[in-house]
Amino acid sequence: MMKGLTHSVRAAAIGAALLLTPPAFAAEPLNINEASKAELVALDGIGPVYAQRIVDYRSEHGRFESVDQLAEVNGIGEKTIEGIKEQIAVGK
Repeated sequence: MMKGLTHSVRAAAIGAALLLTPPAFAAEPLNINEASKAELVALDGIGPVYAQRIVDYRSEHGRFESVDQLAEVNGIGEKTIEGIKEQIAVGK
């Protein structure tokens, strides 16, 4: 497969493959009821403004009962929720 390539080209190809391959294990989901603004910003599609809105919503309304309840936060829709659903949880 890599026959005829120089060592540096091979190394670059292997490095790129490793970077593009998802990890074999899943990280612990982020509890959106306890997460800080900084932790929320790390989620795909959640910037500082949405992270602050999540924190504010939590302060005003209490705990999220489900991940889908994020749709009640201004600006967060189903597409965003679908994109982060595997990364988040509501805890117990």
